[in-house]
Amino acid sequence: MASGAVGTAGDRTGPEQARRAWPRWLAGGIALLVVAAVAVSWADGGARLLLGVGGALLAGRGGQLAAQPAGRGRPAGWAVAAAGVVALTLAFGPAGVAGWVLLVAVPAGLLVGALTLLGRGGAVRRSGQAALVWWALVTGLLVVTGVLADWERAADGATLIGALGLGLLGVVLLVGASSLRTIAAQPAPARPAACAGCACGAGGCGIPR
Repeated sequence: MASGAVGTAGDRTGPEQARRAWPRWLAGGIALLVVAAVAVSWADGGARLLLGVGGALLAGRGGQLAAQPAGRGRPAGWAVAAAGVVALTLAFGPAGVAGWVLLVAVPAGLLVGALTLLGRGGAVRRSGQAALVWWALVTGLLVVTGVLADWERAADGATLIGALGLGLLGVVLLVGASSLRTIAAQPAPARPAACAGCACGAGGCGIPR
């Protein structure tokens, strides 16, 4: 599913754009994998790290949406940015608070993502159905853990699931970086021998390319 989405995006990207984008995608994918690994292994601060990184990503994405021209995306962008700022603020609090926030935020994030995919058509909608099933399984597992064991253990489980989700996003970025690098390696289209580029800025010289 993820590789198909990356491939579709790659089809709309030219070699020049791909040359600029693939190093950023590669660095972002590696960074997310490192954060996921640290969050899993760091018992005292993993939840806060995960919440802080997630909040930063939400704030950045919300800022991008809010900066778009007037439309339906701007209010949603401000809401996403505000949620990211709140998450960043809570990440600097006690580790227990961050764990409780993730216990609510992880199932909520999965549900929002699933419903967003369901609102689209084709293969994306099928991905949304699969994500909805995954949300039900994760939520049920966390609730059962909290009821039968204790809610602190459920919060630890939410941290683990959140770290796995962040690592999956990192893998998606690495796959996208590989696809973009392949596009970037493609040679630029050759100009006809008679074309010296002198009239290209004025709308072309009429020689078919």
